[in-house]
Amino acid sequence: MKKILHPSLARRSLTRLAAAATACALLGPGLAGTAFAAPPASLEKFVVAGWSKPITEVTNLLVDEDKGFFKAKGIELRYVPGAGGGDALRNLLTGQADIAFTDPGSFFSALEKGEKLRAIYDIYPQNVFNVVSLKGSNINKPADLKGKKIGVYSLSSGTRQNLLVLLHQAGLRESDVTIVVTGLLNFAPLMQGQVDATAATDTGLLVGRQKGLADVNVMEVKDYLNVSSDMFVVREETYQQKKPLLRQFLAAYRDSAAWMIRQPDEAAALAVKYAIDGKDAAINREVIGLRNLASVSATTRKNGLGAFDLAVLQKAADTYLALGLVQRPIKVSEVVSQDLLPAP
Repeated sequence: MKKILHPSLARRSLTRLAAAATACALLGPGLAGTAFAAPPASLEKFVVAGWSKPITEVTNLLVDEDKGFFKAKGIELRYVPGAGGGDALRNLLTGQADIAFTDPGSFFSALEKGEKLRAIYDIYPQNVFNVVSLKGSNINKPADLKGKKIGVYSLSSGTRQNLLVLLHQAGLRESDVTIVVTGLLNFAPLMQGQVDATAATDTGLLVGRQKGLADVNVMEVKDYLNVSSDMFVVREETYQQKKPLLRQFLAAYRDSAAWMIRQPDEAAALAVKYAIDGKDAAINREVIGLRNLASVSATTRKNGLGAFDLAVLQKAADTYLALGLVQRPIKVSEVVSQDLLPAP
């Protein structure tokens, strides 16, 4: 049966898609129509540790069999799934991956523990996290979360990290709420009353609404701290010793991200084939539209996809310190490098 969007959601969808089209136009002439050379005779294996399973929002990492972005740069790509940014970093640090697709909070926490890491590409410069509750719960501001049961994707996910940011805005600690692991994109516990609120992402909320979630209050974390949602992180040893390979990967990733911005309909169709949650191309298109918006910012429009705003990231590190989420200062200029980014 064909899914019909609620009129208000349809209007929001059109707005998002129009904005995505604008973002495409702002990518710049260097990314307007990337040409690909014939792939090398031999490919070097390269493993990405993801924060999630192979889902629609990372379609550009899943379609190399069809599109060949990474093969064109001499890379045989493999994706290792995870359950949160902390998982991605664990897979990186245990040698199961060459690079981690992780969130700033997990990155800061690992640095605090003494891990030698370096962030080299800003995947989503926009904060896409939120906390969602049903209208009847009267949860309208962070202070209203006190004493509530709140769902997160996993204890190692950005949903938990960003929930803690919201709690601290109201002077609350993690111990002031009950955190419940509900799984990825799972609003059923909220709809069934098992939790009072759920920490999620914009795409998770979109899918929840498609599945019947209605009449909700949404607190956007970006209204309190608009820091990047995800970045590529490598071990310091890898950064120092494998710069040519990392440059190849980042160039291929940027090509794939630019393609998904330019060709969201094609990406949505391929997600049906490659993403575990991609059965409905129309929903895929909505999810991809949101991720495309999260991939661009004033900084990326000036310096190219993947460019960091170091001032914003430093503010995030300082905020995490002030809120007690990390216990020592982090100087981001010492753990973030942009020298491997492709030229804009």
